[in-house]
Amino acid sequence: MSLPEPAPDALAASHALLQLIADDIARAGGAVPFARFMELALYTPRLGYYSGGSAKLGAAGDFTTAPELTALFGATIARVAAAIIAQSAPAILEFGAGTGKLAHDVLRSLAEAGIEVEHYFIVELSGELRQRQQQALAAFPQVRWLDALPERFSGVVLANEVLDAMPVELVSKSADGWQQVTVTIEDGRLAWGRQAPDAALAAQIARQVVDADSLDIGYLTEVHPLAVGFMEALARMLGDGPGAALLFDYGFPAHEYYVDDRTGGTLMCHYRHHAHTDPFYLPGLQDITAHVDFTAMALAAQDSGLDVLAFMTQAGFLIGGGIGELLLRTDPQDAARYLPQASAVQKLVSPAEMGELFKVLVVGKGVALPPAIVAADRSHRL
Repeated sequence: MSLPEPAPDALAASHALLQLIADDIARAGGAVPFARFMELALYTPRLGYYSGGSAKLGAAGDFTTAPELTALFGATIARVAAAIIAQSAPAILEFGAGTGKLAHDVLRSLAEAGIEVEHYFIVELSGELRQRQQQALAAFPQVRWLDALPERFSGVVLANEVLDAMPVELVSKSADGWQQVTVTIEDGRLAWGRQAPDAALAAQIARQVVDADSLDIGYLTEVHPLAVGFMEALARMLGDGPGAALLFDYGFPAHEYYVDDRTGGTLMCHYRHHAHTDPFYLPGLQDITAHVDFTAMALAAQDSGLDVLAFMTQAGFLIGGGIGELLLRTDPQDAARYLPQASAVQKLVSPAEMGELFKVLVVGKGVALPPAIVAADRSHRL
């Protein structure tokens, strides 16, 4: 691969993390599940991708998220959040708040609408991003940072591109059934291995992978036990409500995820705005993600007591939430201000960009969504 060279200190940090991973593999008897490798690569304190000090977002980082494109993304979410807050509590909890841009835009938009948010909690694992958030949100004294989910919460929960960053298990179909993909060391390098899944993983595979009998031998894909666990924890936190969680991410319903022609799964890596498929490249310096199985997420929430309130494309959510009306608050004759905003909105809603690949799952209890959002619901496709 032809990718940008890391700085010497970054390369040294990656080598240190690689040694830590190798030690973990040795302690485990020579192999660890891929999910364990992914956890170490992303979340090892001070060395993992999300726990280290490198920039993640923007021109100096590895990718750009929807809130970074335009404030209209957060302003649209604020309109839907306002309807939920009116039925629950003036509180918002955001997971993985990035640079703080979404929180800033949501809080500003709600304030402009005369809606006071008493508490805005952020759960953030990245020390570098938490520092950026604290600077970006200094004008909002109601913002507080948490290290874990509260036991109970009523209000609005936001999670933009959170589920895709959770470690996944890789599984491969063999003539003898499904195998768990592992990570080993061969000749001093990270390498792939296989082992039989335990009972819990076998059950997860059976629940998630639809029409498995029709898939060819050698088919490789992901299942998402940690994300399922997150949805279950989210359900416990929301309890009987009232409140709702809005989860934005890229992914598919199960019947579109596990299809014949997606033989290599969806695992993807991002390094300084370059996308590739080698998760062993410079551990700690690149993002590793997989698409979300939204059927599994909805079932986990439902089985844990929440209602599936809506599922739709990002385009459907944003258009139903009124992003077009918000765009037109900028005079189209003012080209210098209007055209960049219109271009960003086009990227967010276009089927060829983020509009169709990104989905929105809304789960909750004791609240109703605005009619325009309900009209965009496609939960029958789950």
